[in-house]
Amino acid sequence: MTVRLEPGVLVALEGIDGAGKTTQAALLESRLRALGLEVERTKEPTDGPWGRTLRASASTGRLSPDDELHAFLEDRREHVAGLIGPAVAAGKVVLVDRYYFSTAAYQGARGRDPEELLRLNEEFAPPPDLLVLLEVVPRVGVARIAARGDRGNLFEREEDLARSAAIFAALRRPYLLRLDGARPPEALADEILAAVRRLPQVARALPA
Repeated sequence: MTVRLEPGVLVALEGIDGAGKTTQAALLESRLRALGLEVERTKEPTDGPWGRTLRASASTGRLSPDDELHAFLEDRREHVAGLIGPAVAAGKVVLVDRYYFSTAAYQGARGRDPEELLRLNEEFAPPPDLLVLLEVVPRVGVARIAARGDRGNLFEREEDLARSAAIFAALRRPYLLRLDGARPPEALADEILAAVRRLPQVARALPA
């Protein structure tokens, strides 16, 4: 039986490259579906035109700071309007692998004010009900990228990741769950699932 929430919830998974976001998003999707919840798993940058431009720039040469920020904002506007907003309104659990906190961290690492970047995004992007921040030191993130066979791109240089990690570390939000990304994936997945189940909409639909 499908369980529909009233309203749906938005869960964002954040952290530097190699922190384990995609692994945890997949584990959480599987566990939530097993509970009967409708799940929409998505990512940023998206596969839309702005997102494709950003993905290409990771290997061909990063855009200027202004152009890069503009592309991230436009990609997110389309994402919120076309997928995130409608899915939450339909009572689904939306899992987003990267969200606007990454913009604050990665564009902040290029010299912009992270708080101003958060403000710009929160003018149109709904804050998540739960923000899961997976923390690993940059050398671990770089090693994981290499271990999975990926070539590091221009967003994944260790010195840049260190600056982004420092911005993530300074985040303060009431809905923030900060976790040690070096812990075993299954243990992390258990803790994240428990946090999702504590969200009021989920707790009403799935009583303990």
